[in-house]
Amino acid sequence: MKVYIIGTGMEGNLTLTVHAKELIEKSDVIIGAERIVRPFKSTGKQIKITYDTDEICRYIAEFKDFQVAVLMSGDCGFFSGAKKLADRLDDCEIICGISSPVYLCSKFGLTWENMRFVSLHGTKNNIAVNVKTSQKCFFLLDNKINISSLCQTLCEYNLSNTKVYLGENLSYFNEKIKYDFAFNLINYKSDNLSCAVVVNDNFMDYAPCGISDSEFIREKIPMTKSEIRCVIASKMNVKKGDICWDIGCGTGSVSVEIALRCTSGRVFSFDKNEDALRLTQANAHKFSCDNLSTFKCCLPEISDDIPAPDKVFIGGSSGKIKKIFKLILLKNPNVLICVTAVSLETLRDAQSAFEDFGLNVEISQISSSRIVKIGKNSMFSANNPVFVLTGGKKCGES
Repeated sequence: MKVYIIGTGMEGNLTLTVHAKELIEKSDVIIGAERIVRPFKSTGKQIKITYDTDEICRYIAEFKDFQVAVLMSGDCGFFSGAKKLADRLDDCEIICGISSPVYLCSKFGLTWENMRFVSLHGTKNNIAVNVKTSQKCFFLLDNKINISSLCQTLCEYNLSNTKVYLGENLSYFNEKIKYDFAFNLINYKSDNLSCAVVVNDNFMDYAPCGISDSEFIREKIPMTKSEIRCVIASKMNVKKGDICWDIGCGTGSVSVEIALRCTSGRVFSFDKNEDALRLTQANAHKFSCDNLSTFKCCLPEISDDIPAPDKVFIGGSSGKIKKIFKLILLKNPNVLICVTAVSLETLRDAQSAFEDFGLNVEISQISSSRIVKIGKNSMFSANNPVFVLTGGKKCGES
């Protein structure tokens, strides 16, 4: 018989749609997590408690001559195991339910059509950067990332004045609905079954390209100028989910611009100078980039725990560029690499590295000048010309 995969809303009973309730009543067997099937234990139907896809499939095969309903919390299209299960079944129908963001937003009268949705199950990253770049973010929380740790991250990354709309145990008898600013919730003790909408009225509604040099914390560490960062950002074409490396990160200006683009990905910034790493982290906090991590090392030495990159920027190689290329290409043969060179020697070594590893390469030379005031006169002050080399197996493709 056809298997019905049913979204039950919040607690599995009060938030059922009429259609879902009718199909459950017609079913002989009900399968789902204990919390979801609990309201139906007194119906006399066969109840199987599990949320493991393999085990669900075994039960479905065991009861192939019976009508089976598999219950999923919330809506089957919102961070649900429904798709994974449906791909394993020959004949099934998915029945929509009420998702947690829809339910929570209704409590506050919030609209959600332009909201960004983030699940923090199993990860603690990409909280601040999503809030920085979105007016409204919905977060699915768990026992490790709760309301308190969410707000601690927001405060740590320069977002303490954002508004947090939180919900706990939605639609249950002990439901809690609360609104406050992030800085007032850093010690809030929430239940495991919780979620939140964070509203940032001062969000960055564009992908910055060439942030003003004066915006960065600099000190005495060299920094890639804004005009060059524009070209780097264009050449790298970073996607939202990309894993990016910044080698020789300096002040972290390139790391930050990349991080603000890969809001679902990660940036790993490397430098052998502790002052550079400290500045990179300071700028990451200033620009709310909690998807940026710094590492003190002299590549090509690197931890095996760091994931393979999709995009790599090399701003400093300490004369080891070929060894660095070898490491990068072992991690991902299809990576896109962008290198900047100020000296002719670095240009020669970088071009040779691309050629030695059989990579296509595009080379551009960028010269820029800025007007400065000298007395009553306006004069052009030239920046050092910079060579930008970009390449990979499929140079120019994203």
